[in-house]
Amino acid sequence: MTTVKGAWSRSEIETFLDESLVPVRLGCHHSRGGLWMLSLWYEYTDGTIRCATSSGSDVADFLRADDSVSFEISTNRPPYMGVRGSGTASLSPDEDKELLESLIERYLGGTDSELATMLLTDEREELVITVEPRRLYTWDFTDRMQTAITDSPAASNPEPSSPKQTDRGEDGR
Repeated sequence: MTTVKGAWSRSEIETFLDESLVPVRLGCHHSRGGLWMLSLWYEYTDGTIRCATSSGSDVADFLRADDSVSFEISTNRPPYMGVRGSGTASLSPDEDKELLESLIERYLGGTDSELATMLLTDEREELVITVEPRRLYTWDFTDRMQTAITDSPAASNPEPSSPKQTDRGEDGR
């Protein structure tokens, strides 16, 4: 049974998770005892959060050793809102890359791109990460952030660009 606390009902949580196109931030235990966090595309299905990863990825190795996870799916601009929680993760093969293809459609709008071609290559073995939430906590700061929605630097500032894409001089600075 999943414990739910916070600003939203279960149906509001489901609506947010179905409609949100930000990645899930997934936290797990590193093989050397530390913590690890990464962002993954996800879909929300039957009360679970499902992600795809390469079978040889670090996160797959970490989850094989310890299936405890934390996660957050939240907006990046005001008004801040989202869902965070904890649970367990299981791994299963995505032999036909059905989940991966679904995630590519969801986040890229189709499979006609270099990234999609690279991810869907026959040589790449995929896994499904299925997160079974035990606890969910939601927050929604819409009411108290009305002025921040339009007046704050966070609201009007575009997402940062890659440092690799920055125009640099010959010395790399």
